[in-house]
Amino acid sequence: MFAIPFRAVFVCLVFQTFGFAQTDGMASIKGGRYIPLYGRDSSLVEVQDFELDAYPVTNGQFLQFLKDNPKWQKSNVLKLYADENYLRQFKNDTTLNDTENPNSPVTHVSWFAAKAYCECQGKRLPTIDEWEYVAMSDEVTADARKKASYNQKILSWYETPRTDERSIGKTPKNYWGIYDLHGLVWEWTLDFNSVLISGESRKDVDRDSNLFCGSAAIGATDLMNYAAFMRYAFRGSIKARYSIKNLGFRCAKNSTETL
Repeated sequence: MFAIPFRAVFVCLVFQTFGFAQTDGMASIKGGRYIPLYGRDSSLVEVQDFELDAYPVTNGQFLQFLKDNPKWQKSNVLKLYADENYLRQFKNDTTLNDTENPNSPVTHVSWFAAKAYCECQGKRLPTIDEWEYVAMSDEVTADARKKASYNQKILSWYETPRTDERSIGKTPKNYWGIYDLHGLVWEWTLDFNSVLISGESRKDVDRDSNLFCGSAAIGATDLMNYAAFMRYAFRGSIKARYSIKNLGFRCAKNSTETL
């Protein structure tokens, strides 16, 4: 079961939209079942209907969040919730470096800060299963993982440096109307560190994190989808307080139709 060793209570001010690109919209995702590509015992996973931000959160939007919630500014954030790289693209608590693009995905943000941002909007981070479910589509197909072009495009991006500096929305939207799941930055998920933990749908055998890359490759459901394996390996290697240059996030929420 997913667990973070420390729990924080986030007191949030009302969040207001920051007026850059039209990034406040969410896409409705119709749930379904699929077999994810991780671990030695991958099995059918059911995803309920939910909503997902059409775009990743930008530098400009996170800047407004910082102004409304000073406890998450770089000089105020508790070291428990962020490492020394937190918000290093900011020259001070409320000013981006001159070289930064307000419409680029925000990075150097810890899991704790990303989670707080989403909660301030009445949202949450997407789960791994939700994120992967949406990310396995291309522009025309809900599940494009068998397409060579799909995997080649993603792997090509993994080899391209500094893509976090580009503006959001420059890549084609996928089947669900979601932009930039691939091609800009990696993204935090709510349960990112459940990859190596035994669970109902992912029962690891030896729990040896040092051998994770090798064991995951051997047991992957579809060896052709190496891109997915790379994402699971990355998630298994990070901690919640890490603030990484090419790691951003977007928010999700439960479908209003099922409430």
